[in-house]
Amino acid sequence: MNNPRLLAGVYNMLINCANALPGQRLLIAYEPERFGHFDGDVVEYLAQGAAQMGLNVECIDVGFDAETPSLSSHLLNSMKGADIVVFLARLGDQLRFSEMPHGTMIINSYTLNTHLFKSAFATADYTAFEAVKSAIDCCVAAAEQITMTCNSGTHVTGNPNLKGVAAKDTTLKRFPLSMFSPVPAADFSGKIALGGFLTGTGSRYFDEQTIEFDAQVYALLSDGRLAGFEGEPADVAKADAHYDRVADIFDIDRNFVHSWHAGIHPGCGYPWDIRKSYDRWAGAAFGNPRILHFHTCGAYAPGEISWNVFDPIVEIDGVLLWENGRLMLERLPEGAEILTRHPSVAKLFANPDMNIGLRERT
Repeated sequence: MNNPRLLAGVYNMLINCANALPGQRLLIAYEPERFGHFDGDVVEYLAQGAAQMGLNVECIDVGFDAETPSLSSHLLNSMKGADIVVFLARLGDQLRFSEMPHGTMIINSYTLNTHLFKSAFATADYTAFEAVKSAIDCCVAAAEQITMTCNSGTHVTGNPNLKGVAAKDTTLKRFPLSMFSPVPAADFSGKIALGGFLTGTGSRYFDEQTIEFDAQVYALLSDGRLAGFEGEPADVAKADAHYDRVADIFDIDRNFVHSWHAGIHPGCGYPWDIRKSYDRWAGAAFGNPRILHFHTCGAYAPGEISWNVFDPIVEIDGVLLWENGRLMLERLPEGAEILTRHPSVAKLFANPDMNIGLRERT
């Protein structure tokens, strides 16, 4: 841990993202390894690195609550006494659109293990991706028409209607920063080629929250509403039954499609098989530009069921910004400047990590 290169991800999180200073108090709210999502050594890795940087570190076990996540009084009191809070727990993701205590830097980390913490996903300069996110948010907000397609048959068009509207995102910081602000789906229509399955959004967890299809299934979108599915009859019946069940469990608007966004971090690699854990995949791989996803089933962010499109092609007012799963940042007015200011990030965009856990599918 004394090797600065091994601490690059910790430094990036605490300095570039959290603006930490020696002597400040860091609270790590962690989910124990026994729940099968975060590796236990990632907590120790962050704690040791933070201590070496002069921070006073406290760790608190927040467990995992699948259906009714909340900030306990013990956790709230601990958060109030901290300068920085880092969630290495799904609790942070579950509450990412909820109100959080003010006056404390709160970060939700998607570094599920030390492999991700040491990879380009976590070590690539956070400030560069703040600029990337801001540039894309501005481009989307000014857009008149956005078209999304893919080689599997996706074709969706719409107007984000965000002119003069402040971007809405999570109430805490994401680390690494790998998504732009969600785009309302209310004025989008078309056909979405689902990536072979339906899975959860990381909001709430329930039994059998992932279903797989035998053939290509399309979700039909009409002005922000699910209008049905196309595909083999057995697959369509399975999709409809899944939506019926989830909507019934939570008493939510079955057909509401809330928003969508795509990955912006070319270092977000996922070298593990998606089928080993869709939950882990959904909690780490979504930031790769090869993945675009919709938040559906529930009239709130992020809903309960996600639609995942692989290798999207996204055109914004004539600018082809995502091309077969690659984010062509240089095509934005601010993009070339960002790449010039951050040459190591420019190399990452030139040689993106294309691994998103689909080896057995391709």
